[in-house]
Amino acid sequence: MEATRILAIRHGETAWNVDTRIQGHLDIPLNDTGRRQARRLAEAVAGEELAAVYASDLARACETAQALAHGAGVEVVRHDGLRERAFGAFEGLTFAEIEARWPEQALRWRRRDPDFASEGGETLSAFYARCVATASALASCHRGRQIALVSHGGVMDCLYRAATRADLAAPRTWRLGNASINRLLHTPQGFSLVGWSDTQHLERETLDEA
Repeated sequence: MEATRILAIRHGETAWNVDTRIQGHLDIPLNDTGRRQARRLAEAVAGEELAAVYASDLARACETAQALAHGAGVEVVRHDGLRERAFGAFEGLTFAEIEARWPEQALRWRRRDPDFASEGGETLSAFYARCVATASALASCHRGRQIALVSHGGVMDCLYRAATRADLAAPRTWRLGNASINRLLHTPQGFSLVGWSDTQHLERETLDEA
């Protein structure tokens, strides 16, 4: 059976990314840098055919996806299965604030305890299962074609682990850059990695500003 080619894209930068503030399910828009990143991203993949563009229903992902979809001549399809992990009580706080308020919980979170969830939040294992199931279902609808999945850093991390068979609790050693281009294949056997964290289109922006 033919594979589905996937462009897995993290949304552009937000003010809360800069502040290291946990966004989770809170609906934070792109900042000016994020909007420029989205435009550069769309330019970078303008020559590639996209059968569909799916996005998390949160504004930062939808706005990034809209730039891609416009160039491809398709509509953005929103899917709440592509949302970031729900962090419950952690949302709206910085890493430092979380560690100061709940040091024991922060340690479990930092150690990637699969069964840990902050109050009102989602466990890592449940989040991983949601992300992989959603991406697999969407990819299965487009065999032999290419789609874009525009989502969040946590979702990108889950897809990378699914493609490389990395353990859920293993420390992260790969980049999850805003608006970077990540390429995967999906077949009935699962995901495989083609390329990760391509930021050449964003590096050109830095040179232009210089």
